[in-house]
Amino acid sequence: MRTLILLTGTLISLFARAQQDSTRLPDSLDRKTLQEVVVTAYQQNLRLAQVPAAIGVLTPAQFNRFSNISIVSAFNSIPGVRMEERSPGSYRLSFRGSTLRSPFGVRNVKVYLDGIPFTDPKRLMEKCGLPFNGAPAHEPSSVFIYEMIDAFGGADAFYGKFYIHSVCPLGFTKPGKNGREINYNYYDSRELTAAVYDFIIDNIKKQIALGLDTDLCFCFGTGKNEKFLRQLNEEKKFFKKIIALEHPRFIMQYKSKSKKIYLDKYTAAFRSAL
Repeated sequence: MRTLILLTGTLISLFARAQQDSTRLPDSLDRKTLQEVVVTAYQQNLRLAQVPAAIGVLTPAQFNRFSNISIVSAFNSIPGVRMEERSPGSYRLSFRGSTLRSPFGVRNVKVYLDGIPFTDPKRLMEKCGLPFNGAPAHEPSSVFIYEMIDAFGGADAFYGKFYIHSVCPLGFTKPGKNGREINYNYYDSRELTAAVYDFIIDNIKKQIALGLDTDLCFCFGTGKNEKFLRQLNEEKKFFKKIIALEHPRFIMQYKSKSKKIYLDKYTAAFRSAL
């Protein structure tokens, strides 16, 4: 089975060790093309105008109407949607007046391409071979992670063993001192933690239900997120063991001169789980 990696809205990650048995998934190099699977939200196929939900659809033709270096104009063609771009890859998104991304940055709302977080298209193109026609933005945390993945043996070797997802895949903000909204983590207040507690439990259960091993869990972050995870695990017994590693953003911002030490620490930890 593959290793589980869970990311929170602030990019804190969990890892569970892959099982070494006869039921393990085939190596990532042994790929097979599966039949197309169509997932619909209702019990019958309906035309878009007949679906009782607020759905906006952007087709390739609509994207091609605008610049091929930015998705902003295409998004803004959907009624009720407002997207702004301060710099390449730094967006603010509003749905019907509800601002999900403010201030600019990539901390709260995640965009996914083929199931992979899309906040660093540069790494997706260079390391994962996923095509992208827009501006090649990146995140400091992702820079560290993909340097670690390279040291581990590359994207195929790493993602063949580890699966990435979130503890709480929701982003939150609160008004700052200057009136602008700032990032707010699920563990920053008792009230918010209580409000999302059942959601977090359900989310982790769904990831484990994919068939992942739970002997070992690595937690990105050695502060409040680790404390919350250990308390939750004490109650729910999700994982047999949890090991916390320093958060990639902390390393890149405050320990960049010692980055090689942390890269070695990460790769050694992951290899020890195999």
